[in-house]
Amino acid sequence: MSIIQEFLRYNRQTILPEIGDEGQEKLKKAKVLVIGAGGLGCPVLQYIATAGAGYIGIMDFDTIEIHNLHRQILYTENEIGKEKAIIAKEVVSKLNPLIEVEAINAKLTRENAATIIQQYDVIVDGSDNFATRYLVNDTCVQFQKPLVYGSILKFEGQVAVFNHNGSKNLRDLFPEMPDPKEVPNCNLNGVLGTLPGIIGTMMAHETLKLILELPTLKNELVLFNTLNWGFTKLNF
Repeated sequence: MSIIQEFLRYNRQTILPEIGDEGQEKLKKAKVLVIGAGGLGCPVLQYIATAGAGYIGIMDFDTIEIHNLHRQILYTENEIGKEKAIIAKEVVSKLNPLIEVEAINAKLTRENAATIIQQYDVIVDGSDNFATRYLVNDTCVQFQKPLVYGSILKFEGQVAVFNHNGSKNLRDLFPEMPDPKEVPNCNLNGVLGTLPGIIGTMMAHETLKLILELPTLKNELVLFNTLNWGFTKLNF
């Protein structure tokens, strides 16, 4: 693609004085790891890719199932049974052929977390279980990587940015991992398909702001109830 085509692709964001050509170059050089290519990961991937994040890693070990399709909008019935990371890479690469996309078809574990996470500039946690969330958080703290966090349930979502420029991390907010048996989850309690789109887009927005060195959430947890449009920011 020519320089003119690249200019035209990103023009509507580079004309913002807060971004400009310098900001677009920051995006181009950025390496972002998205852990989880599900309800949250799908909108995150779409928006950071189309904004021009230059290198995106997609980590997921799961396969596509029919119950994913109402909210995981990168996939169709034709891909049921296939690996999410592989299909997500194919779709995202088509959305923006200027960027490089890596599929990591594996589960994040204590054995591979350090090796993988330290290669990236920004980590986005779109996982759906506490064991992975705490592993991601602790590894990001170890290697001083900023972490964009989100979670969803029913009609409610949370967003935060951890471990950025000396800010606090997940354990400062929730010191110990809760017992999964005592915490509600989407598998048992459900989620409206548009909710992960809303929260995932907010996570993508914070990811882009991190790369662009714009103001981001700092020691703040956003609580968003989309049933009655209740929006709260808690300081911690």
